[in-house]
Amino acid sequence: MPIQISAQHVKQLREKTGAGMMDCKKALQASEGDIEIAVENLRKKGLASADKKSSRIATDGIIESYIHAGARIGVLVELNCETDFVARRSEFQKLAKDVAMQIAACESVSHVSLTDIPKNIIDAETRIESSKEDLKNKPQEIKDKIVIGRVEKNLKTKSLMNQRFIRNQDISIEELVKQHIALLGENIRIRRFQKFVLGEGLEKKNNDFSSEVAEILKQ
Repeated sequence: MPIQISAQHVKQLREKTGAGMMDCKKALQASEGDIEIAVENLRKKGLASADKKSSRIATDGIIESYIHAGARIGVLVELNCETDFVARRSEFQKLAKDVAMQIAACESVSHVSLTDIPKNIIDAETRIESSKEDLKNKPQEIKDKIVIGRVEKNLKTKSLMNQRFIRNQDISIEELVKQHIALLGENIRIRRFQKFVLGEGLEKKNNDFSSEVAEILKQ
């Protein structure tokens, strides 16, 4: 069972490395609270200082496409970096391809991150969860906490950055991008994407989406 790490220790490690809060917490848990070992581990993973670079302007990059076998699912994604030099790097181009495949494999993903989800969608999710039968007899304070937790969980299914990477379930897409920021030395940002599903919006028979994901992973 992971050891408890104080917020102060997480903050201290973040100030030393510039890594994300969750990355710092995980590193401290793995090192049993030893900050120096945690710093070393973050550097080995390429996560130290990645967050510092993430505030820099990224206007270069590429638009990547992915068409799934059978031509039934297609994706266009814009991946930004700071310079044309990095945009031409094979590592950057592979990241763009992996992100496009990830989008194709995630049926419910509709936005890049949680902050991109419009207020009307959040309000709609809140209304739905608030009216669930199992909450009717609960005290308002408890009900509110449950609704917040459920809404957050639902919204994460719509956020690309919160998805587990299909090629490595140990990391999220956000962590994958951070690793490439550290590797390539520039800010990298998934700006936007569009997914096309053949016949979407038309009345048709149900398809086995899980088999589609399995095929994508074979690529």
